[in-house]
Amino acid sequence: MDYLCRLGTPEGAVIEEVHHAADAEALRRELQRKGYHVFEVRPRRLGGSLSWPRLGGRRRKVGTQRFLVFNQELAALLGAGLPLLQALDLMLERLEDPALREVLEDVRERVASGQELSAAFEAHADQFPRLYAPSLKAGERSGDLEKVIRRFVRYLQLVLEARKRVVSALVYPAVLVVLSIAMITVMTVYVVPRFALFYADLEAELPLITRVTLAVGSFLQDSWLVIVPALLVAVVGFRQWAATPAGEIAVDRLQLKLPVLGRVFHSFAIAELTRSLATLLEGGLPLVPSLEIAIGAVGNAYVRDRVAPSVQMVREGKALYAAFEQSEVVDDIAIDMIKVGETTGALATMLNNIADFLDQEVEIRMQRLLALVEPVMLVFMGLIIALLLVSVYLPMFSVLGEVR
Repeated sequence: MDYLCRLGTPEGAVIEEVHHAADAEALRRELQRKGYHVFEVRPRRLGGSLSWPRLGGRRRKVGTQRFLVFNQELAALLGAGLPLLQALDLMLERLEDPALREVLEDVRERVASGQELSAAFEAHADQFPRLYAPSLKAGERSGDLEKVIRRFVRYLQLVLEARKRVVSALVYPAVLVVLSIAMITVMTVYVVPRFALFYADLEAELPLITRVTLAVGSFLQDSWLVIVPALLVAVVGFRQWAATPAGEIAVDRLQLKLPVLGRVFHSFAIAELTRSLATLLEGGLPLVPSLEIAIGAVGNAYVRDRVAPSVQMVREGKALYAAFEQSEVVDDIAIDMIKVGETTGALATMLNNIADFLDQEVEIRMQRLLALVEPVMLVFMGLIIALLLVSVYLPMFSVLGEVR
């Protein structure tokens, strides 16, 4: 779980940072062991998307695409030789996004008062990707902030492209499923009951399939005032449960077990982990804090939970590939490549190669899925509609036979 911590540094500065830990007390002890004075440790509120408006006093999120453009512009200004404060002032002059302006004004004031840029953005950690502030800190330590920002921009572009591919591939199957459910509901609720009245007047003996279809249609038509609120309550209850740590882990674990799609979600999660870790290592951050931050950036809670113990294992001296191997969620091929990267001293490069390989695998699997979805859904819809038609018209043929 992520916690927002207000800390006092040994140098006397007060900072806010986000840390990932199993519980608040363990995190508090760990921070004190590192020499921080802990003022406050509270659970970090997760908002999911980066673009929802302010609700109930909560701060508005900064749009991901706008944040990407902001970093591109900042890197360009720094590359042109402008001092940091002047670059921030120039961007504030023509910045229209209200959420980003609110944050950037505060960041500018913090930087002007002597804080580092990374610490200023860390105070708004819930507004941005978790990797951003540590990446800036690595750039400040190495003295090449522009290069680190450009590397982060590239990372964000790759992540957004991968997410867009997955979402775009899932839109078409989702539309087919919704249309199928809508068509079946209309036929069952409106069409079938009309035939029920007709057959009642005929007083004909109805086949079993027709009786079942008429019973289902009658139940849905008579009970929709109960069914709809019950479904809404169930959906709201499920969403609230899924927002809890245990519920989030259970739902994300179920995602990984889905046929076909499960492998896609798994590959995407591991690609997020390896690309995030590579970005931080390339920025000059040590392995243990890089691993801790990269794990927190993984979207799948089950993968995040399984890999979390790797931080302590690596801290105790275990090799990264061995720690990942014990998680049982990282692929064998990824573990082998990480082992080679650690042996040759090219870990960041190998992690990027793993992420690229997994991104390609996700794209290939989604293309195969799309190729299968249309015929499968058409056959499924055809079978259901054919079954409904047969159940409705079969008694007619029986009555016509008796008349002859």
